[in-house]
Amino acid sequence: MTYLEKLNEIRRQMKADNVQAYIIPSADPHISEYLPRRYKCIPFASGFSGSAGTLVITQDTAGLWTDFRYFEQAADELKGSGFELMKQKVQHAPEYIQWLTEKFDKGATVAADDKLLSVLLGEMLTQKLSVKGISLSNKDYLSPIWKNRPELPSEKAFLIEEQYTGQSVRTKLEQLRAAMQQQAAGYHLISSLDDLAWLFNIRGKDVSYNPVVLSFALISQDHATLYIDVDKLSSAEKETLLKSGVEVLPYGEIEQAITHIPADSNILIDPKRNCFAFYKLVPSTVRIIKDTNPTTNLKAVKNETELSNTRAAMLKDGLAITRFLKWLSENIGKTTITELSAAAELRKFRLEQPGFIGDSFNTISAYKAHAALPHYGASEESNAAVKAEGLFLVDSGGQYYYGTTDITRTIPMGNNTEEESTDYTLVLKGMIDGCKARFPKGTCGYQIDAITRKPLWDYAINYGHGTGHGVGYFLNVHEGPQVFNPTANPVPVEPGMITSVEPGVYRPGKHGIRIENLVNTIRDVSNEFNEFYAFECLTIAPISTKIVKKGLLEAAQLAWLNNYNAMVFEKLGPLLTPDEAAWLKEETKAI
Repeated sequence: MTYLEKLNEIRRQMKADNVQAYIIPSADPHISEYLPRRYKCIPFASGFSGSAGTLVITQDTAGLWTDFRYFEQAADELKGSGFELMKQKVQHAPEYIQWLTEKFDKGATVAADDKLLSVLLGEMLTQKLSVKGISLSNKDYLSPIWKNRPELPSEKAFLIEEQYTGQSVRTKLEQLRAAMQQQAAGYHLISSLDDLAWLFNIRGKDVSYNPVVLSFALISQDHATLYIDVDKLSSAEKETLLKSGVEVLPYGEIEQAITHIPADSNILIDPKRNCFAFYKLVPSTVRIIKDTNPTTNLKAVKNETELSNTRAAMLKDGLAITRFLKWLSENIGKTTITELSAAAELRKFRLEQPGFIGDSFNTISAYKAHAALPHYGASEESNAAVKAEGLFLVDSGGQYYYGTTDITRTIPMGNNTEEESTDYTLVLKGMIDGCKARFPKGTCGYQIDAITRKPLWDYAINYGHGTGHGVGYFLNVHEGPQVFNPTANPVPVEPGMITSVEPGVYRPGKHGIRIENLVNTIRDVSNEFNEFYAFECLTIAPISTKIVKKGLLEAAQLAWLNNYNAMVFEKLGPLLTPDEAAWLKEETKAI
């Protein structure tokens, strides 16, 4: 079926059910960011392949709501689909709800698949639509028209040893139950895949880039049940979990388990990380406590084993990045290099590193104007040749058995303009200020975000994405609860949290610049004013100084840059060949 035929068939079903609007979010029953193929509903219905967006279909309009990161991509991919781009003003905001309340009056029905709505979104829709007398109905209009819809993934899962995790499953369950007790919760439903992977020390291959396993869990004070495709685990692995106090039951039995939660008990449910359908299954006699999964906070603060292993992963990743940068500098202009071939070469260098499992996200390999699209993904159609001029942005990461990496370097290829040099230096200033920040205990991410943006704001320049996101341990490259962005997220930055610092400048049609390091929050100074924290830079890879405008750097910023590059050479130099070490020494020399 063509996209137009699919759209017409959805509208036919809507008309038969007297439904005026149908919502298709980018989600699965686990409310994941990255989706298994079975739940890639937006690409199936419209052709749009971005990771963030919502489709809304009425009888006379079909729109995709997405943010500025995808405007150009969406405009291209939606051609001929029957869908039009609806430009969101605020990232991740459900602005289509306001559109629906303005378009329809009392008595109208809006539908969506409850398994693809978070509890938070489902309740928001219900409340805001009901004010206008509009009802929300549970409908799945995709399954009837999705021939050969992909099955759920069947790859094997595996347990990881305590030497890598630093904590046993039993210990983690004790911590979780203590947190549940503080909230008077007798039961806790977990659907988010990274929380489950952390809690049960389990990893898998069910979702691209994220080493997670499709599963659910229901935890009480004396029992823990993992709902998973039982064939994914060996008998020995099931026995290991059982000895840790975890019963393994089939994936599909979670719904029945929810309906059988004892009357008059309390259940803790994270409204952002559980689906509306399961929330509605909870018996009316059960009190629901809506709050963040305790595992989200526990997982975010890495233990000493996780931090030590992550530092080892960063060292291996730094070797791969350094070898890639050397290869690029020595081959540009001598052989054909494209965005896709460069990304493939970088992956080859990572594959040489012990413990490398795969990429932690789809590499952003973006030359010149393509880099002005923050989430650009090179394709065979867009694949640009990289030449010895302009700027080349590479944002990439690796999943290692002992850590997760995420790094961006913008590489001056030659003949750079004054504007490129200035923008590069301003982004670098912001990244440095973020990385070298000292801040009192209790500081939240929006404060770090402002510190990082200040050098760009001084020149009336801003960027539309967040400054930083949490990073998992051999887990999702994007994790919470901390985030460095302008929203007043009340989560303080705590020691042991790994977060990215990645400011940028994007000039459409010209260039994009982003420089990113991962940092670990550490204790710094304690005095009569407060306990102060700082950041340990985990990323170990050279930052190019070729087009830095030294006069724009403050003395402290210049010292930080030279010290950082010196550290990179000190740590990587002994692990490189003499030829590689000589190249890196030149690349990291002080300015």
